Amino acid sequence: MRQNTHKLISLIFGLSLLLSAPLLHDASYIFKAEAAQKSRPPRKPRRSPRTFSSSDEALARAFEQRTSNAQVEGQGIVRRVLSDDNDGSRHQRFVVALASGQTLLISHNIDLAPRVVGLRKGDVVSFSGEYEWNAKGGVIHWTHRDPGKRHPAGWIKHNGKVYQ
Repeated sequence: MRQNTHKLISLIFGLSLLLSAPLLHDASYIFKAEAAQKSRPPRKPRRSPRTFSSSDEALARAFEQRTSNAQVEGQGIVRRVLSDDNDGSRHQRFVVALASGQTLLISHNIDLAPRVVGLRKGDVVSFSGEYEWNAKGGVIHWTHRDPGKRHPAGWIKHNGKVYQ
């Protein structure tokens, strides 16, 4: 009870000081300050917008436009190494993230090309292959030579070695 009484006295004292102080109503000062703010040019961003490689931009366009069957090249960081797909032709599978943030599933045919040896999360890989759209960012396949020579040859580069 005593604490509440002290709070009430402090509140009344503070209000009396506020009401006894002279009020400042210099409208011309307020108007000038607003005018100055409006006439200042907008601030430039501290950093220039981040630019991405032309291959990242091409892959972003392919994703946005839901393009498929597009021959592409790129580079990314391995985010996840998946189990092999053994249905039909065997494929080594892993997910890469591009500098733009887009993720791609790489599906590398290991019946037609050697397995990428020692692949781990965090590794940098370059690739060339065919892009197929999906809602998760897309799939890259045909990362090997075409035995029938009807399709452009693709490849994967990891730790200085080219797998095709």
